[in-house]
Amino acid sequence: MSRSGDASTGADLERICREHSLPLTAQRRIVFEALAARPVHPTVDEIWEKVRRTMPEISRTTVYRILETFTRLRAVRKVSHPGAVTRYESRTSRHHHLLCLRCGRMEDLDDPALDSLALPGRETGFRVEDYSIQFRGLCSRCAGPPQPRPRKRGPTAHRGKKPERPR
Repeated sequence: MSRSGDASTGADLERICREHSLPLTAQRRIVFEALAARPVHPTVDEIWEKVRRTMPEISRTTVYRILETFTRLRAVRKVSHPGAVTRYESRTSRHHHLLCLRCGRMEDLDDPALDSLALPGRETGFRVEDYSIQFRGLCSRCAGPPQPRPRKRGPTAHRGKKPERPR
């Protein structure tokens, strides 16, 4: 496996399928390769479009079922957030995401400080298996160039008048 636990090669996928007594069909292999080849977090439709170029007879439902099977086997991860379509990634090791609220772009974020957060203890009765943090905001493309901060006006800027209160 390439990145501490990530199944990003055909050999890794083959091993995972063998461990779960799951035949590695041509359809499963091509779906996984289409996902692993993308540095972004593609949707089912994006993966389906790529796979159809080589395997035109494959259905969207088949691609979806394969991705769900891989998710269950932890060979891929499902990434989602409220109000958006589900995305998938072949990177299964802990990492976090930056999500642009305008264009929907999602980028991976590696931050050791986030990986070592204190987790809820036994007193909660909840056993944390893993976690991923999403930061929502604007990517550099959508935010545009940094805007100059407005200058603070000194006390003499109002010439002794009190500023008007917003209504």
